[in-house]
Amino acid sequence: MNRRDAIGRVALLMGGAVIGAEFFVSGCKSGGSAPKVADLFLPDNVAFLDEVADTILPTTSSPGAKAAQVGHFMAVMVQDCYTTGDQETFLEGIGKLNDASDKKFSKKFMELTPQQRTDLLVDLDKEQKEYTAKKNKDAEADAAKHKGEKDYKAPEVPNHYFKMMKELTLLGYFTSEIGATKALRYIAVPGHYDGNVPYKKGDKAWAT
Repeated sequence: MNRRDAIGRVALLMGGAVIGAEFFVSGCKSGGSAPKVADLFLPDNVAFLDEVADTILPTTSSPGAKAAQVGHFMAVMVQDCYTTGDQETFLEGIGKLNDASDKKFSKKFMELTPQQRTDLLVDLDKEQKEYTAKKNKDAEADAAKHKGEKDYKAPEVPNHYFKMMKELTLLGYFTSEIGATKALRYIAVPGHYDGNVPYKKGDKAWAT
């Protein structure tokens, strides 16, 4: 699976454009870094991101996101492919996720049970969807209001940190060796085109 195909699949799953997609496709050169973006590579932060990712994509019949080292993948992609503003939002998001955990369970995320982690992330996913929908609606209304103005520049509204975490989890997992060969079906050298392959309910999707 190439990078463009992977982004397309993540966009389909998320129901919208993927944050940083233009940099992912062009080779990940965002042109800047937030001052503390290197902190994402600290062992505690990588472990935190691994657990967030593994809650989103846990081990089932195939290994989960932590086995695919998605936490480190997130750190690399945020450093190399996100704008400075999105990097700052992502970094702040680690603290915000812990704050949400404290508010709901009076514990930090890493102290939660697997079910509590799932319940928390379900709440955050609902929050990010509502936030993103409102952001898009406001942007459309603002663009319509200023239609025809040559010098008009849309105001920048931060992306939601959990949307980034979820997108990078999906992108990292399904482009990893584990995701492509264990969760999906993979053929290293595809053969001839067959437009009528039999499908049985429950069959894995193809990685290639």
